[in-house]
Amino acid sequence: MASLKTKTKLYLEANSKIWDRDKVSLQDDGSGPYIKDWTYDGLDKPTAEQIASYETAGNTEETLNNVLTKRKKEYKDFGHQLDLLYHDMTAGKLDNSGEWHKHIKAVKDANSKG
Repeated sequence: MASLKTKTKLYLEANSKIWDRDKVSLQDDGSGPYIKDWTYDGLDKPTAEQIASYETAGNTEETLNNVLTKRKKEYKDFGHQLDLLYHDMTAGKLDNSGEWHKHIKAVKDANSKG
């Protein structure tokens, strides 16, 4: 289930607005999250039904963000990647046979966007 924050961000984007923590705040008092404060000019606070309509898109967004976060961790740092590229250049392997390409491909294959 997509978070209220994700669904609210999607609602804002669909209405040409961006998330601004000074204009919206969410709260959960134990009975479920809700929009506590809303001060966007020219855009009414969304109803529960409007927010619920973003469930599928919110799930898709969160799944993609999880994949990208996992990929970022597995890609390793730029120093490591540059070292792989240097060795590939030295070996004349600036194609898909190089170690850098193999490393990036393995990460992407293990963490598909769907």
